[in-house]
Amino acid sequence: MLSVKILLAEDVHMVRGALVALLELEPDLEVVASVDRGDLIVPSALETRPDVAIVDIDLPGTDGLTAAAELHGQLPECRTLILTSLGRPGTLRRAMAARVSGFLLKDSPPSRLAQAVRAVAAGQRVIDPELALSAWEAPDNPLSPRETQVLRIAARGADAAEIAEQLFLTQGTVRNYLTAIVDKLHARNRIDAIRIAEEAGWIP
Repeated sequence: MLSVKILLAEDVHMVRGALVALLELEPDLEVVASVDRGDLIVPSALETRPDVAIVDIDLPGTDGLTAAAELHGQLPECRTLILTSLGRPGTLRRAMAARVSGFLLKDSPPSRLAQAVRAVAAGQRVIDPELALSAWEAPDNPLSPRETQVLRIAARGADAAEIAEQLFLTQGTVRNYLTAIVDKLHARNRIDAIRIAEEAGWIP
């Protein structure tokens, strides 16, 4: 019986160890690599050629969804299964845009993870049913890609000058973007806009 080769990306050491042990109990599953940073996913995958990458959404270096999109571009035959503790509809939509094959909540039963890995390896899509329904009913992100980018950087604590420097814009343009973002999200201020966007899953 051919085993499904797995790359696991999880930054919490104890959780990563537990997941590896859990997956190795399955006779048809083999963990060929485990990493603790998002920017290590693609190099490790190119070296070990896994069939499925199990990726935590919140990783240092590169977030899980960005890494998943990069992995799809460089190793399209490797399917990606996203794990997250937060079932935000907007996050699921971003995951689908990143061409992931599965989206599973961390509080799912252990047997569900093994089943999901097998299904994803077989070319199927696996999505938590309740999350899929909430994503269907959730409103679309009203922000443009550039506005989303500006808000994502602002959420990291950057001020207008720092955002302008990173995106090669003038400070006035950045302030205009931030004003438009606050208006579109019906927020009280920039901090409130960040909260609204994070809760909706529109920014990591």
